[in-house]
Amino acid sequence: MSDKQNVAPESSAARVALWRALHVEIDPPPHVLEDRVGLQLLAPDADWRRRGDMDSQFTRPFRASIVARARFIEDSVVEQAKRGVNQYVILGAGLDSFAQRRPDVAARLTVFEVDQPGPQAWKRQRLIELGFGIPDRLRFAPVDFEAGASWRDGLAAAGFDEGKPAIVVSTGVSMYLTKEANAALLRQVAALAPGSTFAMTFLLPLELADPDVRPGLEMAEKGARASGTPFLSFFTPPEITALARDAGFNEARHISAADLTQRYFAGRTDGLRPPLNAEDLLVATT
Repeated sequence: MSDKQNVAPESSAARVALWRALHVEIDPPPHVLEDRVGLQLLAPDADWRRRGDMDSQFTRPFRASIVARARFIEDSVVEQAKRGVNQYVILGAGLDSFAQRRPDVAARLTVFEVDQPGPQAWKRQRLIELGFGIPDRLRFAPVDFEAGASWRDGLAAAGFDEGKPAIVVSTGVSMYLTKEANAALLRQVAALAPGSTFAMTFLLPLELADPDVRPGLEMAEKGARASGTPFLSFFTPPEITALARDAGFNEARHISAADLTQRYFAGRTDGLRPPLNAEDLLVATT
């Protein structure tokens, strides 16, 4: 394959995967999420933990947020699978490892990973090289968003059944889209079969964030702008839930960092928790 067809994941996707591994390697148990698969796929240099963006203290609240949102979504997928929903769509899948880590649940689902063609081809190749393979129930849906391709068309080509409900997730994506594009995405998901669920993360306005993490968020915003992928959208919880209802969802609720802390970090003595008013979740149902 040419470099254009097979390219390594973007830095943000790689960082998320490494933070998930870092949680397992340096945070004491119980671990919110056990995930070293992304680390295996990336196979970074032996000194990867010495990178500036891996600093154990600086990244602490951010990796807590990353594993908390992933665990919440995973628990939601398990719950929906028990109810008979058997289609799981991951928008901007990156180095998501659900199909590799949870074969027990994935066996009852068809998992659709939607992403740019180049990084997805790279991931497919690495999964094969490492022996994970590509089970039939894992469907890759390459979509060239930059060329204006439709994720719904990509899903259809991968075998998605629009007549059946699905759980659709989008994490770490909404801030890179305009508010108009976020509204359009919400309308597209709201048009899926009744009984479908959409879970997405969103950034709150930076001035609302915990003072101890605001400098890190501002640094991330500046870095994203400098790399040509600026943060375009921030939402307050009332704004995002109203946007979801206007898009046609029957129900929309806000899952805060405080909710995730109570669910996954209660009783910890090390103080690990996601920051308040930084990144939260919207869960909406058709």
